[in-house]
Amino acid sequence: MLAWLAEQRIQEAMRNGEFADLPGHGKPLELEDLSGVPEELRMSFKIMKNAGVVPEELTLRAECITLEELLAACLSSGNSDPAGRKSLESRLTVKRMRLEQLLRERGIGGSSAFTQYGDEIRRRLAGQEK
Repeated sequence: MLAWLAEQRIQEAMRNGEFADLPGHGKPLELEDLSGVPEELRMSFKIMKNAGVVPEELTLRAECITLEELLAACLSSGNSDPAGRKSLESRLTVKRMRLEQLLRERGIGGSSAFTQYGDEIRRRLAGQEK
């Protein structure tokens, strides 16, 4: 009975245009897909996101991708700076090792095969078949 009454009041307010000036009116909702996050972590992830905090593994993944793109650009441009390329490769190795350690601590991807598989997927998506 209470749900029916609430629905009637909402419908009446809509007919009277009481919701027309709300922020976001007429725009699609931005829904968050947290289906891949365990239920017990969802609230903490939302709080972190709202506070502007990004989990370290996401930051590391983004840094790895950036370093991979820089290395690819060096290789494709024929960059003759071996020291710079070596520095990028070293930084990428350190980031990958830290990422692998974090994932192992969190029970995700317990081996380097997981990382290599991810690298292979990225190569294929980028059109860089072996």
